Amino acid sequence: MKRILWIALIQIVLLMVFTPDVNARARQNFYSGVRCLGMGGACLAVTNDETALLVNPAALGKLRDFYGTIFDPEIEFGSEAQGFYADSSFSNPYSLEDVLGALEKNRNMPYHAKLQVFPSFVGRNFGVGIYGNYTLDAMMSDDGTTVDAYYRNDLAFVLGFNFRFFDGRVKLGFNTKLISRVEVDDPALPATGPMDYDSIASEGVGLSTDVGLILAAPWKMIPTISAVVRDVGGTSFDQAHGVRLDTTNRPNLVKQDIDVAAAIFPIHSNYVRSAWTVEYRGLLTSGDEEDKAKLIHGGLELNFGDVVFARAGYNQRYWTAGMELASERFQWQFATYGEEVGTSDAPKEDRRYTVKFAYRF
Repeated sequence: MKRILWIALIQIVLLMVFTPDVNARARQNFYSGVRCLGMGGACLAVTNDETALLVNPAALGKLRDFYGTIFDPEIEFGSEAQGFYADSSFSNPYSLEDVLGALEKNRNMPYHAKLQVFPSFVGRNFGVGIYGNYTLDAMMSDDGTTVDAYYRNDLAFVLGFNFRFFDGRVKLGFNTKLISRVEVDDPALPATGPMDYDSIASEGVGLSTDVGLILAAPWKMIPTISAVVRDVGGTSFDQAHGVRLDTTNRPNLVKQDIDVAAAIFPIHSNYVRSAWTVEYRGLLTSGDEEDKAKLIHGGLELNFGDVVFARAGYNQRYWTAGMELASERFQWQFATYGEEVGTSDAPKEDRRYTVKFAYRF
């Protein structure tokens, strides 16, 4: 077990030194939560709450009790969003048509807005939830002729299970997601053409499965390695159509991929413990990503009595940070992180801020 852990760590370090090239778009994930983002986007091996359903279903085996999340809005904006609004106000921050005027006045500046909710019910080895998401990333070209636009609206039903072996040292979990997706993915959308989603978006329904594995050694600091196979066999959105839009275009195929991570969990005192983790995403599709720095994540979390949490990390060349206050029923979480939207030769940070409030029972 110890040898396997060291091999995994060495592989991650070797992958980190690959020379990047060019790819000037942000990477899009199905789900990224505020806790993960505060820790540099790395949470595969450390997640231990309802988000395990989406992040790593094997982590359902870490849960100690049953609980439900009723209300948990998570709102995120790029640092330039306020300036966009000041230059040209808009009513819907997730509508490309509404923010077009602001994009025109802020050419070659990245705009980012996201809203997600995940009401769910989870317990040890089982969970079910409904995930909803709005994401808009857009940037107008210097000459004002095109818009690099990515929009996604997901509505998904998620079901997850986990199996524990050898007193929980080995956890094997899987989820199934039934996803209704509306998507715009066009790096050169004509700026003078239609911008309403009825005209430019694709739509479809897909069935997706992730499989997660966690290996935890029964030693001090509980060294852990984890892997998740995402979108097993690839996820296409041709299972059904016409649910929310009447269009012949279907969202992009999501390729099967593998994410890997390693973590340790030191205990510093009776009321203070921490989690340290590194993560590499996209083992199977890394060849499609010229800038390998976009695949590297690392972070830490300090836990003070399960009430106050402080987080920091590294995400795609940039620092991240986060805070959380938790009680038996409520959570308040905040994070800031840098997203790489430039190239390796000309890096460009999009500093983002996200906040979440959750009520549980």
